[in-house]
Amino acid sequence: MNCPLGRPRPVIDHSLASSPRSPPLHSLAGCCSLQSSRPCISPSSQGKCGHMALLPLPPLLFLLLLLFLGMLASRAPAQPATLHERDAAALRDLRASLRDLSGSRFFDTWDDARSPCAYAGVVCAPDDADGDDSPDSDYSSTTVLRVSVLTLGTGLADSPGLTGTLPDSLSTLAALTDLVLYPGRVSGPIPSGLGAGLRRLRLLSLAGNQLTGPVPASLAGLPDLHTLDLGGNRLDGAVPAGLLLPDSPSLKVLILANNGGISGEIPAGFASSGLFHVDLARNALAGGLPPLPATLRYFSVAGNAMQGTLDGAFGGGDDGSASPPPPLPADLAFLDLSMNNFSGRIPASVFALPGLSSLLLSRNNFTGALSVPPPSPQQEWAVVDVSHNGISGEVPEALAAAGSLYVNNNRLSGEVPAAVARSVLAGRMTTLYAQHNFLTGFPVPPAAPLPDSAALCLSYNCMDLPSASAADGCPTIGGPLEARPAEQCRSTTSNGGGGDG
Repeated sequence: MNCPLGRPRPVIDHSLASSPRSPPLHSLAGCCSLQSSRPCISPSSQGKCGHMALLPLPPLLFLLLLLFLGMLASRAPAQPATLHERDAAALRDLRASLRDLSGSRFFDTWDDARSPCAYAGVVCAPDDADGDDSPDSDYSSTTVLRVSVLTLGTGLADSPGLTGTLPDSLSTLAALTDLVLYPGRVSGPIPSGLGAGLRRLRLLSLAGNQLTGPVPASLAGLPDLHTLDLGGNRLDGAVPAGLLLPDSPSLKVLILANNGGISGEIPAGFASSGLFHVDLARNALAGGLPPLPATLRYFSVAGNAMQGTLDGAFGGGDDGSASPPPPLPADLAFLDLSMNNFSGRIPASVFALPGLSSLLLSRNNFTGALSVPPPSPQQEWAVVDVSHNGISGEVPEALAAAGSLYVNNNRLSGEVPAAVARSVLAGRMTTLYAQHNFLTGFPVPPAAPLPDSAALCLSYNCMDLPSASAADGCPTIGGPLEARPAEQCRSTTSNGGGGDG
């Protein structure tokens, strides 16, 4: 027979031994190879091959078939996944060091019957970047998992949380990015090497427990740390300076409030950090207030022992520096400096902050008159509290833009501005506390009703109350007081606003 592209091959004919309906496959040997581009059916095999002769595959389909077969041959079986032994050991240590308080069932799923990556609060992920997993290691034939997120406790309102201590091996969870311990009664120190071992941390929250000791210095300088919340514990010692400086380039939220023992001073380079939210309230911080970061939106140092004037932070006076003050934080919405020992006049630039909503300066030693520039049409203060200071002069008319105004327990004199009175009567200002001053009048039309939503207190001033409702909103501590003794008011008039507030 003729094969155009191949050598003639003998035809093996077993038709005598085969059924005429099913020619034996051996007879196909007379056909050309599959690589032939044309069918080849010889006269001697036509009756045997007939329609059974194999036709060649199109070249493209043939190549695709070879590629598919190659992929099947080279495809390796899926590798099993296993948790890194260091991480598994750290989870075992955590289980041994912590336990549920009565009413909490967080650790119910932490048993040997399941994979540690299936424990409540544990999230694992492959980690190809671990340098310990070399081809010669025990993990060369498996996918190594590392703990990437660890949440201890449920955070539910009806859950009492956990108790116990934090083991040092917590610092070996090298791939951890988020570590959250919900409020409970966990005590003891924070492992000192936590920051050295957890270099990938982005979120660290251990708030609302009973942790003691210092804030670990190793937490300063972490390249990816965004939020650090250690509030509501019993920590003491100085704030690591690197947390308040550009040393921690990604840090935006720093909360160390309600520890009681955090001490030291805020460093002078604080303004160069990129922090958004700083809460250091109710601690033992001392020193003055340095310039604030231009990025700041929330700042509280309430309930500390800080002192000095605000001129260095906000301008408005001679701070002894020849250089101009840094840019003020235009987006600052919440400023709480209350319950410190700050003194001097309150700079007008504080009231001029364009984004300010809450200004809390009560219980300091501020003196002098208030200088409040007219607010912009878009500016509305939710609350302004300058109570319990030594502020003198008159109530600025611009404060009529406040939703709640606390000027009580100062040395203010003169009449309450008509704009402030109209704001109260119109319901725009819902709280006006002006008691314990030397104010001489509240301009209100006769029989003008006070809105039910308004809380007004004008007691213990140098005026007759315009109505009984002018004392309805007063705190009841110490009993009601209607007016100051006349002799105090006479001495105030002669001294131009002095006296004991």
